[in-house]
Amino acid sequence: MITNTEITAQYWAFTSFVIIAFCFCFFMLFGGWFLGGKSHGRYKNIPFESGIKSVGNARIRLSIKFYLIAMLFVIFDVEALFLYIWAVSVRENGWIGFTEATFFIITILLSLIYLIRLGVFNWNPKYH
Repeated sequence: MITNTEITAQYWAFTSFVIIAFCFCFFMLFGGWFLGGKSHGRYKNIPFESGIKSVGNARIRLSIKFYLIAMLFVIFDVEALFLYIWAVSVRENGWIGFTEATFFIITILLSLIYLIRLGVFNWNPKYH
């Protein structure tokens, strides 16, 4: 049986954890402002990347294919994570888990075949 002092100790532990977490978040958010440099100079606000000065405008128009490939990569990457989790727990899942994973893989392959048939991965323009 849990006594009243044990419950109070648990509440104090939780409360101290929350307070420490908020203090840590506050330090991370505002510590850079307090500890960071405040110098101003001629070249302070110029973009600088890898030792090369920027040339031209950064606002270029990209093809929608770049974004489509990025979304497909994320989708198939998350599905690979699901399959990894299934592979780790394959003994606990048994044959039912195996058939579910097989249907999942078949669904992934069918969707990939469908995307290939649509020409999503074809970067050459179509001429009619």
